[in-house]
Amino acid sequence: MSNQETSPASEAPQPAPETEIMPSLEEMLQAAELKAQEHYDAWMYAKAETENIRKRGHDEADKARKYAVENFSGELLAVKDALEATLAVESANLESLRSGVDLTLKQLSAVFTKFNIQEINPLGEKFDPHKHQAMAMVEADAEPNTVVMVMQKGYSLNERILRPALVSVAKAKDA
Repeated sequence: MSNQETSPASEAPQPAPETEIMPSLEEMLQAAELKAQEHYDAWMYAKAETENIRKRGHDEADKARKYAVENFSGELLAVKDALEATLAVESANLESLRSGVDLTLKQLSAVFTKFNIQEINPLGEKFDPHKHQAMAMVEADAEPNTVVMVMQKGYSLNERILRPALVSVAKAKDA
């Protein structure tokens, strides 16, 4: 046998080397574009949803501000009706007018209590600049910085001052 003849073992078919099939650049680009479009669509949806939530929140806040005093206003209507009824009496004497106004004041006080509006009447208390507004300092037989006269009562709503009480405060006596 000559060297050119091949041996039977070398004639056996050789297995094909395993080759990875790489996607073409066009396929890779197309897949990346699809993925980018999916991300863009999800981002646009999230952006639109966020804008809708913001608008709903703004609308709800507007409604809350607009109708916040609705219950309070409804209660005040009864007070107004009572005042009008008192004034509508043609032959009212001073005592009946006083009685009507007294009842109306009681109604108004009940409304204030219901809505946690507290009266600030600090006569005899220490002056508190957070609750009182000093209009004058006067010599009095009281400890200095004590409220000796209330010119106008103050009011608070849920511990927040609506209007400070206007007061006169005792000052130290000159020696």
